[in-house]
Amino acid sequence: MDIKAYLERINYCGSLTPTADTLRQLQIAHLSAVPFENLSIHAKQPIVLEDNALFSKIVERRRGGFCYEANGLFASLLCALGFRVALLPAGVANSEGGFGPDFDHMGLMVMLEQRWLADVGFGDSFREPLLLDKQCEQIQGKRAYQIVPDGSHLILMQRDVEDIWKSRYRFTLQPYNYSDYAEMCHYHQTSPQSHFTRARICSRATEEGRLTLSEMRFIITSENGERQERTLATQKEYETILREYFGIVMTV
Repeated sequence: MDIKAYLERINYCGSLTPTADTLRQLQIAHLSAVPFENLSIHAKQPIVLEDNALFSKIVERRRGGFCYEANGLFASLLCALGFRVALLPAGVANSEGGFGPDFDHMGLMVMLEQRWLADVGFGDSFREPLLLDKQCEQIQGKRAYQIVPDGSHLILMQRDVEDIWKSRYRFTLQPYNYSDYAEMCHYHQTSPQSHFTRARICSRATEEGRLTLSEMRFIITSENGERQERTLATQKEYETILREYFGIVMTV
């Protein structure tokens, strides 16, 4: 792990001591610099869950990735800095009120004096790590989060700017390895039932809110939920937005 190159990629120059504050600063920096994106799937570029391959993609080629990629490599960075980290399996909430299968998503448990839920691979979600063993509301800006027990699982709940609580995903605290996520990672790259194969997405957090490129729609969302959207006219305009706002140039 080339720590220096990784930290330069996420524009981070703060403390490297493995503390809760360092974890918080690293997650914020990562979300601000590395987009959540599924462009490799639509470019027919295979996603390999292996540290060297992910480092090459995200750090050296300045790409982003979806959960397995972003959280997997972030976990490796944290471990290299002296944090204790576990890869957690999660099922994403669906519109029917249920959840997808375990390993549908990868979250991270970081074990310090207290246990933290960290996540740099879930798109528009919590900016700062959440205390895992705190069941009351954890407020971040205009949103609030809560981790509630559900049998053998825990559910991450989010209250949005409209004061509505929604489930985001449920997870267990059982640690796993990259190989355990391989089947679902393949599914999300190949299945027509996966939302990742249906449309290109690229999204990045900003201090003011979020930038999102969803197929030919460029969306700017503010922290209070205000939204500006325009439809791009050409593939050249799409590539320009991708380069100028997300720092991505797609190559073969």
